[in-house]
Amino acid sequence: MKVFVIGIDGQLGTDINDYFILKGIEIHGFIGLKEIDVCDLDGTSRLIKDSAPDLVINTAAFHNVDLCEDRVEEAFKVNVAGTKKVASICRELDLPLMHFSTDFVFDGKKMMPYTEDDCPHPLSIYAMSKLGGEQVIQYMMEKYYIIRLSGLYGYSGCTGKGNINFVETMLRLAGEKKQIKVVDDQVLTPTSTKDAAVKIYDLIQAEKYGLYHMTNIGSCSWYKFACEIFRLSDLEVDLRPITSKELGTKAIRPAYSVLDNTNLREAGIADMRDWKEALAEYIKNR
Repeated sequence: MKVFVIGIDGQLGTDINDYFILKGIEIHGFIGLKEIDVCDLDGTSRLIKDSAPDLVINTAAFHNVDLCEDRVEEAFKVNVAGTKKVASICRELDLPLMHFSTDFVFDGKKMMPYTEDDCPHPLSIYAMSKLGGEQVIQYMMEKYYIIRLSGLYGYSGCTGKGNINFVETMLRLAGEKKQIKVVDDQVLTPTSTKDAAVKIYDLIQAEKYGLYHMTNIGSCSWYKFACEIFRLSDLEVDLRPITSKELGTKAIRPAYSVLDNTNLREAGIADMRDWKEALAEYIKNR
């Protein structure tokens, strides 16, 4: 099997590449907007055709949540129009497409884990654009995997955010000996890209197309996430819980965005491990 990966140097793309190679899958990867511009239909089409893959995986996105509020056109250009171009290429070549979305498509008012059947209600430009990308694929294609993720962290960091993630940001701040303030009224599920890569492979092997939630199990606030990071790292820090209002970010985040992996289980794919277990492994091996 040959897979074409857009965004192979990102934290998710890196773990997909590493795990798939171990499984004997041939990877043709491009960094994303540096090497392949998903908004360039002809250029992207040429690269995909030259690779002659069996599957296209698109991890490229404009995902700086607050910056999207100011750069609305760019957010929709990449996350919707760019996604549409990749989908049109895959449809023309009769290739399945795997695309990634976000827990932020929900407004958090349910206060119970969201299933794939729950109706999205995005609260930010970023979330609107990611939902738009989902809908474009569902409108245009039959052979697709849309995967919603939550609170990702991985060894390579996130290229769209300066090669950092929440875990590394917390550890850097701890090293600066500063007081750290983290929101305690936004609940999510921290998710390891390493664990996600395994389930992504399993899903591809199952060849069951559709919309999927894919996270580690359990949940916590960002503050409790930080507490666990410092506990596992044996660090004593001046960590203070604050509210979203006190933090004052430009974009609104859902107060609760825990996802239930209902469709994965129905596809015969077991739940991922608890988020604390995955985080412990990350801290040990980083």
